Amino acid sequence: MNTVTSTERTGVATFRGNPVTLLGPEVAVGDRAPDFTVLGRDMAPVRFASLSGTTRVISAVPSLETPVCDLQTRRFNEAVAELGETSVLTVSVDLPPAQARWCGAAGVEHVRTLSDHRDLSFGLAYGVVIKEIRLLARAVFVVDATDTVVHAEYVREVGQPADLDAAIDAARRAETARRSAGRSA
Repeated sequence: MNTVTSTERTGVATFRGNPVTLLGPEVAVGDRAPDFTVLGRDMAPVRFASLSGTTRVISAVPSLETPVCDLQTRRFNEAVAELGETSVLTVSVDLPPAQARWCGAAGVEHVRTLSDHRDLSFGLAYGVVIKEIRLLARAVFVVDATDTVVHAEYVREVGQPADLDAAIDAARRAETARRSAGRSA
């Protein structure tokens, strides 16, 4: 496991009711979005910074193969149509072939699934690695076109759903601001 950070946070999340330790710093609204590199479905590296200039929703999930993660990813897939040019990224430690298989079976075509399995680059940068089980905690971040975090939610109980409506609203506002800035430039 890549240990680019020694930050350990306790008392902020549980998994199946048991306290867990999250590795990495807490990312908050107003912070500059940390860069990271993950793997795409084709096993090629994807650097977050390469997506700059657009609104991005980052949905962190433990595994696409679980009911709440499945629901969260499907909901974002449906929401993409109403979010303009916003990119929705679902990050898990599932291997890329498993992510591709799940997307095919679920009919998910608009969400980009990315694997943090190799280096935990995303998880450590955004403070969502569960130390005890090497999975990502459930969280949702919205990053605007200027790379500023405009929404951050760390779900206290990993098995519970995130507030998807709040994230979608934040993405909608960020996308509206991006389009308005483009017209006035």
